[in-house]
Amino acid sequence: MSIVFKNVSKVFGDQPVVDDLTLEIDRGEFVVLLGPSGCGKTTTLRMLAGLESVTSGDIYLDDKRINDVPTQHRDLAMVFQSYALYPHMTIAENIGYPLRVRKQNPQERSARVNRVAQMLDIVSLLDRKPRQLSGGERQRVALARAIVREPRAYLMDEPLSNLDARLRVQMRGELKRLQHQLGTTTVYVTHDQAEAMTLAHRVAVMKKGKLQQFDTPMKVYDFPASRFVAEFVGSPSMNLIDGTIESSSFVAKTFSVPLTKGLNNNGRHATLGIRPEHVTIATSPINGAAPASVYVTEQMGNETLVVLAAGDLKLMARAAADFRLAPETRVWFTLAMNKAHFFDHETGERI
Repeated sequence: MSIVFKNVSKVFGDQPVVDDLTLEIDRGEFVVLLGPSGCGKTTTLRMLAGLESVTSGDIYLDDKRINDVPTQHRDLAMVFQSYALYPHMTIAENIGYPLRVRKQNPQERSARVNRVAQMLDIVSLLDRKPRQLSGGERQRVALARAIVREPRAYLMDEPLSNLDARLRVQMRGELKRLQHQLGTTTVYVTHDQAEAMTLAHRVAVMKKGKLQQFDTPMKVYDFPASRFVAEFVGSPSMNLIDGTIESSSFVAKTFSVPLTKGLNNNGRHATLGIRPEHVTIATSPINGAAPASVYVTEQMGNETLVVLAAGDLKLMARAAADFRLAPETRVWFTLAMNKAHFFDHETGERI
């Protein structure tokens, strides 16, 4: 099923929460709505589900306008952060509840519950009650209850946020496999950019109700449309350095670097963006390198994150796992300028 938001806005009082959103989601696509708290992503999902009304604009499912279609007639399954399982029912009864509401015959209902339970590896849990399950098991049950309906699309509102870090990683993989297996259109809300990068076919980055960028995860990472997207997507986040574009250089307060391509913006105040993996550290002076000192290092096991201090500027770099230099050690750094991004200092838009 395809989903289209056309100039959709939602206003609470005089406060716009979603502002003129236009978004086209293809049939079978896994789209993640990504942004900080209060950016409008959950409200967008709730308008799609019919749990919130649309102030202006239109929402379409397979070319049919659904603004006035009741929630129960949209044939969408929603998975919540809180699992929302019935404590007095067994797991089998919880999973089969949507089919029971539809008055499906018990034999077919039981067969579908077992089929979905096998898919999610929870057959051994069917006779238990929710209180006897771990958080990860409960989340699988919530997914099973959505899947058993065989809806036209799945809507997921931060479904992994209550799980610990290990389980989140495990469930991310399960969700990705399931969506590929089912091929059902999925709209997924999160503030976790790791979930967005690993799960989505395309990511819609939102800020204060406005869509900032809608593209594949790697396009959003490699070619952020704005300073906000550059900062929000990526961990650690992109280094952002204020300065001025001169004829063939970017001049910051404590250093300058040559430009690899002309920007035709001589004298323009701008922000240079560079990912930590594109900052190289040297322990002795090399041609074109700027001086700095080690501010702090963080050993991550597979790599070392190094914060450099160059005057007032703090710069994050990725280094090898065996990188060992004490704070205050004098070093030099270079930037891979072919990987650099430039943003307008005032608007934050990509130059």
